[in-house]
Amino acid sequence: MRIDICRAEDIAVLERFMPSHSVDGSHGARFARQEAGDSSYLIPWLDGLPVGHAEVRWTGCEAPEVRAARPGCPELNGLFVWPASLRSRGIGTALVRAAEERAVARGTGLMGLGVGDDNPQAARLYARLGYRPAVSYVDRWAYLDVDGERRECADPCVFLVKDLSSSSLDVKPA
Repeated sequence: MRIDICRAEDIAVLERFMPSHSVDGSHGARFARQEAGDSSYLIPWLDGLPVGHAEVRWTGCEAPEVRAARPGCPELNGLFVWPASLRSRGIGTALVRAAEERAVARGTGLMGLGVGDDNPQAARLYARLGYRPAVSYVDRWAYLDVDGERRECADPCVFLVKDLSSSSLDVKPA
């Protein structure tokens, strides 16, 4: 497996293999933020196919609760492994590590990410990787349903933060 920064020509492949119905989290929107310098859109590839994605938003989390508690903290957003049969095989961990390495290279001392209250499996992964609770918030997002109608969602989450000092990057996955 390799993890690359998304390229313009990757968008069509991503949409074919991992269609996005999110309004602001679509592959094109993530790529546009990357092109504007606001993020890095990471794509893991296995046997020539995309098997997930993650976006490091250098501008931080948009939730006001998080911005107030952790101003300037970059956010790892949209961490996703697909298909589901590939989960729990180290791809998510590799994406987190790649994001952390990029942050360290940029001179960033922290990385944050949100985890839904209803996602204990991801919470366990992030805790194992050194992420600690910082602030509770409500993640607000929208998607287009099968009829093309915009649907708004609000999920209770916890924003987790990790100190990216060299000692904390040495945490190994179990």
